[in-house]
Amino acid sequence: MLGMPHVVNDVMTHTVATVGRGASFKEIVQTMQERNVSALPVVGEDGEVVGIVSEADLLPKEEFRDSGPDLRRSRLRGLSDLAKAGAVTAGELMTSPALTTPPGTTLAQAARTMARSGVKRLPVVDDSGSLHGIVSRSDLLKVFLRADEDIAEEVRREVVAHLFPTPRSRVRTEVRDGVVKLGGHIGDRSLVPLAARLTRAVEGVVDIEFDFS
Repeated sequence: MLGMPHVVNDVMTHTVATVGRGASFKEIVQTMQERNVSALPVVGEDGEVVGIVSEADLLPKEEFRDSGPDLRRSRLRGLSDLAKAGAVTAGELMTSPALTTPPGTTLAQAARTMARSGVKRLPVVDDSGSLHGIVSRSDLLKVFLRADEDIAEEVRREVVAHLFPTPRSRVRTEVRDGVVKLGGHIGDRSLVPLAARLTRAVEGVVDIEFDFS
């Protein structure tokens, strides 16, 4: 019923800075600074994504720089952070395997994956594991930049026209800053919950309000 949703391939960054397993700590930091990114996919010889190294993986080096890790801190932080404090290459620092997503994943699915896994970005890979891009939280939010009139037109076409066809119903659709307001006269108020669900499924909708009589 509704229009085709956007997928990761529509919003991802296609040109991605990467490093190999053997990249040095300094090389990783330099690449992050030059490309203004906070994480880098680590790729193998065949271009497949084997892990991801982020600023969080690099920070233990600075944390333990002026004092060696003691037993109490080891128990608090865990062995992985302590190992990374002594790591010098991407292969030693990276989180592996990397959590990835295919290009055809919907934005909603990608958002759920990030939220459940507590990650800020997902390398986008094909069936062979080769890197095609990277999608971040900010990329997923681009859908909310959609013009209000575009949202209104889709709601009228895909929701109102199907649930509240004229002449039995006279429904007006207004959108402001992504908030949809449906008002007017409807013959069957039992359809309101379904209208709410379908309207929220329209990309770019921030919230929905009703003013039905």
